[in-house]
Amino acid sequence: MKIPTLFVSHGAPSLALEGGPSRDFLVSLAGRLAGPRAIVCVSAHWETPVAMVGLAAHPETIHDFYGFQQELYRMRYPAAGDPALGARVMHLLGDAGIEVTGDDKRGFDHGVWSPLTLIYPKAEIPVVEISVQPGLNAAHHLRIGQVLAPLRDEGVLIMGSGSTTHNLREIGRTGPDGGPPEYYASFEKWVCDAIMERRVADLADFERLAPHARRNHPSPEHFLPLFAPLGAAGESSKPTILNRHFELGTLSMAAFLWE
Repeated sequence: MKIPTLFVSHGAPSLALEGGPSRDFLVSLAGRLAGPRAIVCVSAHWETPVAMVGLAAHPETIHDFYGFQQELYRMRYPAAGDPALGARVMHLLGDAGIEVTGDDKRGFDHGVWSPLTLIYPKAEIPVVEISVQPGLNAAHHLRIGQVLAPLRDEGVLIMGSGSTTHNLREIGRTGPDGGPPEYYASFEKWVCDAIMERRVADLADFERLAPHARRNHPSPEHFLPLFAPLGAAGESSKPTILNRHFELGTLSMAAFLWE
């Protein structure tokens, strides 16, 4: 059975501890995503010039943030890595002409473990992390997803973990109605509409076409993880908006599934 592909907005690291609709959504998600033998996760929090693949057999939990509750720094996500799957990912990318290298020491950053500790709290599913390349464009990341699409037939969940909107300098701002400011709401709506209408080329050109793109993403690293599951989904896949909620005024927690 072909495994769906998934993009989640992972929010602040504290999401792993605090209640709320986005946390509740992630906790409920395992019921819809039961059964993958492994997860390949593209995370916004591993930035490299070329694609890098995690090859550690037992990745450590990286606490790549500061100023949060001490309980967060004690959390561990003890899922195994999968060096054999990581090597297969590297071969697929390399054979497609995508420059790629591996890292057999890097652990899981919070782009990986923060959502997965809610979706799969038992940490029984092996995980392979892939970096993002902010110096390259969305089309490059879309191509990564397209190349990895055969893994869906092998029981692998291809997942992106980032944020539909991400401008930390404007966290806490709200519109007149208490919701997100218009320039965030309009960007989020454009993204959701483009996904549901399968306007893949428009999404890949979001920096030019989407309203207020630079204000929503002053740098692209949190939006780029969207493109791996989008590319792996293929043109015939059915998109679904799983979650649509703003936190902290401007932080969209939108999540998408392709089946």
